[in-house]
Amino acid sequence: MPRTLIVEADGGSRGNPGPAGYGAVVLDPETGEALAEAAEFLGTATNNVAEYKGLVAGLRAARALDPEARIHVRMDSKLVVEQMSGRWQIKHPDMKPLAAEARAVFPPEQVTYEWIPRAQNKHADRLANEAMDAGKNGKQWEPRDSRAALDTAAAPARSAAARAADEAAEAAEAPEVAEAPAPGWGAPDLGVPATLVLLRHGETALTPQKRFSGSGGTDPELSPAGRRQAEAAAVSLAARGTIQAVVSSPLRRCRETAEAVAARLGLEVRLEEGLRETDFGAWEGLTFAEVRERFPDDLDAWLVSAAVAPTGGGESFEAVARRVAVARDKLLARYTGRTVLVVTHVTPIKTLVRLALGAPPESLFRMELSAASLSAVAYYADGNASLRLLNDTSHLR
Repeated sequence: MPRTLIVEADGGSRGNPGPAGYGAVVLDPETGEALAEAAEFLGTATNNVAEYKGLVAGLRAARALDPEARIHVRMDSKLVVEQMSGRWQIKHPDMKPLAAEARAVFPPEQVTYEWIPRAQNKHADRLANEAMDAGKNGKQWEPRDSRAALDTAAAPARSAAARAADEAAEAAEAPEVAEAPAPGWGAPDLGVPATLVLLRHGETALTPQKRFSGSGGTDPELSPAGRRQAEAAAVSLAARGTIQAVVSSPLRRCRETAEAVAARLGLEVRLEEGLRETDFGAWEGLTFAEVRERFPDDLDAWLVSAAVAPTGGGESFEAVARRVAVARDKLLARYTGRTVLVVTHVTPIKTLVRLALGAPPESLFRMELSAASLSAVAYYADGNASLRLLNDTSHLR
């Protein structure tokens, strides 16, 4: 008979989203001995993302010990347990790939899930807090010399504020996993959403030539046509009077576009590194036809898998999606209930739209985004998003 291993996992976010980390431990079910530990500081993430990351890490640690073992997962996140058990739908687009990643570690028939109270998940909880504390000090978590069972006397006492934050995070899970509402217009009032108005930068010299222009190339400036487009967008947005803040990719073409709008609105431009365009590696500056001629196999692989990066150390769409999601969560935490102009590039905008719709990665190739076009996504308190506008160029006509 195959052996059984117990995986206990937890994750937390001090802010939700905020500085986040996870912890996981693999236990011998007979002795309670800790056979393996894992923990990591994640940067800015939500509580639910951290919990799923902890699950994946725990499963991988168990697989490293015995890939044939039967795994019993115990977590204090009802959301993760119910979703992974198949009893609750996975509605949030950020959770779907993480759940798929967890399912891929072991065959589903080898894994069972059990919800336990937070008080029974102290070992994993301690590891998650150690990871977050390490991150606060600019470090990553490192394992201790001993992997003995949890010494509760040595574990730092958790503050009332930390416990309250955890309880609030648990309460916040319920709306996300509720069964699909009945048809109609009777949804509860979720308050004013945070709205990201997404403005693609104006044209550069490379835009009309349809050349790959990412974050690994020459960082071109706006062309005269691009400057006119930026000014037209500024006039239109000023007339609407809804923008309350301006955030931009750090690349020059976006900064110039954002500055044109911000000057008319009387606002400052805040830069967000996570909004930069994909690094297209050796494809930078080339047309699609030129890439097809020089790197046919690499291009074919890139077109069918979001995990494949462009030739020469470029960035995959999977990697872009991860950093764009982190940037999005930072913006939503900073600008709750406000309307923010986000000046960025084709891939980040398409990624934000894809994530809002819960669409697969291949949908990136099925959207058109013109230079200086406007799109908009509203984000509600229950974690859901609503696409309100896509590729609007009426202000350019």
